[in-house]
Amino acid sequence: MTNKTTLGVIVGNRGFFPDHLCEEGRKEVLAALADQGIGAVALTPEDTPFGSVETRQQAAKCAELFKRHAADIDGILVTLPNFGDERGIAEAIRMADLGVPVLIQAFPDEAARMTLKDRRDSFCGKMSVCNNLTQYGIDYSLTDLHTVAPSSPAFRDDLRRFAATCRVVRGLKGARIGAIGARPAAFATVRFSEKILESAGISVEPIDLYEVMGKAGKLDNQAASVQAKLKGIRDYVDTSDVPESALLKMAKLGVVIDEWSQENDLAATAIQCWTAMEEYYGVVPCTIMSMMSDKLMPSACEVDVTGAIGMYALTLAAGVPAALLDWNNNYGTDPDKCVLFHCSNIPRTCLSCAKMSVQDIIGGTVGIENTCGTIVGRIKSGPFTFCRVATDDLAGSISAYVGEGEFTDDPLDTFGGAGVAEIPDLQALLRFICEAGFEHHVAAAHATVADALADAMGNYLGWDVYQHGG
Repeated sequence: MTNKTTLGVIVGNRGFFPDHLCEEGRKEVLAALADQGIGAVALTPEDTPFGSVETRQQAAKCAELFKRHAADIDGILVTLPNFGDERGIAEAIRMADLGVPVLIQAFPDEAARMTLKDRRDSFCGKMSVCNNLTQYGIDYSLTDLHTVAPSSPAFRDDLRRFAATCRVVRGLKGARIGAIGARPAAFATVRFSEKILESAGISVEPIDLYEVMGKAGKLDNQAASVQAKLKGIRDYVDTSDVPESALLKMAKLGVVIDEWSQENDLAATAIQCWTAMEEYYGVVPCTIMSMMSDKLMPSACEVDVTGAIGMYALTLAAGVPAALLDWNNNYGTDPDKCVLFHCSNIPRTCLSCAKMSVQDIIGGTVGIENTCGTIVGRIKSGPFTFCRVATDDLAGSISAYVGEGEFTDDPLDTFGGAGVAEIPDLQALLRFICEAGFEHHVAAAHATVADALADAMGNYLGWDVYQHGG
């Protein structure tokens, strides 16, 4: 996965407004994109006057350029240095037919420069562009401020948010999620509709858990791939309390899952880990899952496929690892704090400290010696975004909720991987989750990208999205 974003740029123009502003505006916008490491595909002054779009012929030329670069363009930026011709802009987007997010930005006027020579009227032109895009059935995003200068910090924030939206939309369209094993019988909460996901462009590739364990069992201890994975595990986390035999089993499991994931071009996986893996193979898959998530290829437990999709959406938006956690405990009497926990497969990057240990919860049932491989530690403090995706089988749709909070350094003495989370108006969020019937799992990542996720999922993918506090 790459965080590089490329935007198709449409410079709007309308002849009876000051067109010299288009030449200056185009340069300012392209400089702002370059400053943020965002690529640009745009008409040049050799293609059209000032590299702008006004007439239908210019719109066609812009659309043809975008089509030639369709594989590279993640989104479209419409910039209005002056009022702009709304029809030309709408027709350029329609004729290009890229199906990507669109951001509308309008330049601000300066109070001291409101003469015929320098007045932009982009404030008004933006409304006309949005009106026409609505008529054309084209979805679009807006900058936080109605008019904003490309050189301003506010526009840099707009670009970062929109780039994240573009990554989520492109990444989820055509995503392939691996399902390893069957949903544990005790976890009816993680049921999902494979057909609904497929209709949204997300495919699920299943494999039998027995096949994975069988292939792992046939691998030679000294095989180069096994030894390389074994070294990777030791380099990844403190394994001092874990027997060599258990580490070898983890390494073999990792080799099989890695090869299968590559063969099937998977973006994320969801793995059966309760309790066949422990009873019949002798380790938990948590370390292998943690390592995959840490490399931005999320892995969810309990075959929670839609949980893995939420993790992947976060990873696309933020470019950092995501964890799948349980909404697990209240934190004392504070109504806005709770404990987020797993046993755990949390990515090491998400933890302030980490060590390989055993799965205390099921150890008494399957034998503690068969549960080596958990990643235990404290979730590091800092802002985070949470996300949950679910299929609504009765409505035939996909729903989600997103929001932001902060992991704190409040004292917490427990096992597994855990952290104290503070979320404004948490009780209202918990009521929403329960009333809407969402799962007890939630994906979380150390970043603030809720706005981008809500925009991508709700505005462009057409999912039913609730943004807590948004």
